[in-house]
Amino acid sequence: MAKRPLIALGVLFAALSGAIALRFAVGPEGLDPPRDALEWSLRFGRILAGGAVGGALAAAGVMLQSLLRNPLAAPSVLGLTAGAGFGVTLATFLGFATGGVIGGQTTAATGSLLGAIGALLVVYGLAQKRGVIEPVTLILVGVVVSLICGAATVLLQHLMPEQGLVATTRWLFGSLRDDAPRGLVLTVLAVTCIGVFIGAWLGPAMDAAALDDDEALSVGVPLHRLRLILLALAGALTAGSVVIAGPIGFVGLICPHAVRLIAGPSNRIVMVGSALLGATLIILADSLIRVIDLGAGRMPIGVLTALLGGPTFIWLLRSRWVTP
Repeated sequence: MAKRPLIALGVLFAALSGAIALRFAVGPEGLDPPRDALEWSLRFGRILAGGAVGGALAAAGVMLQSLLRNPLAAPSVLGLTAGAGFGVTLATFLGFATGGVIGGQTTAATGSLLGAIGALLVVYGLAQKRGVIEPVTLILVGVVVSLICGAATVLLQHLMPEQGLVATTRWLFGSLRDDAPRGLVLTVLAVTCIGVFIGAWLGPAMDAAALDDDEALSVGVPLHRLRLILLALAGALTAGSVVIAGPIGFVGLICPHAVRLIAGPSNRIVMVGSALLGATLIILADSLIRVIDLGAGRMPIGVLTALLGGPTFIWLLRSRWVTP
């Protein structure tokens, strides 16, 4: 293997290690090392959650950009994040409609997972033509599903009392939570690691799939099966991240391009490097919101990634590192 990719992966791993160390050192009031076992446990839990969410979103971004042959593809393009958000909102709305109270983390996680799976099934079912997934149709169907789920979410929020509106709005902004069940976080982290491993293993096939269909098939790439696997993996990774933290944007869009810039185009390297970079960005963002006091509570991570990721991507476009 060439030195450049190895050096790039080494730098990304060092950056992740530094982000983890910083997160352990940052408390509710800024730099404040943990003083007891409870603080160590809470910060460790948020590090695990941040690593799982960031790694999942970035790996899903690599898969979708390869699947769709579109450098602008991201996990939200298939309607998964919008479907997950609708699932959370629907679960909350049903709680009020039946005279109950807002469900806990488990109820929200269940609604999120079912919403993401439902969106994936709808997109997959409508994007096929003669049993074959068409990338352009997949994008168009994903955009439509996102719009429908977004409109349905707003409608349900409009029908809910203020307490439910506040709870679902906070979730839809995207944020890590101290009360996230450790078992759920570990499960999503395991799914992320497995997804990254499979994605790296499929790296050479993804490289060949960048050719047109006839050329890819001529070199032995089973395009239909590869696209189905990538779609399923990207869906599972995105659903897992949303279950923990809600929809967080731009991580799956920015990370693959940044890694290609420093490590080269090999999808095997890009997959591993993007997972490392995605985990680093979410953990760093979680540290940064601890030191930014807006006087109205902590800024959601999803807001921060959008504020920083949007200008970054525009810069990449203007610098021609990304060609739409």
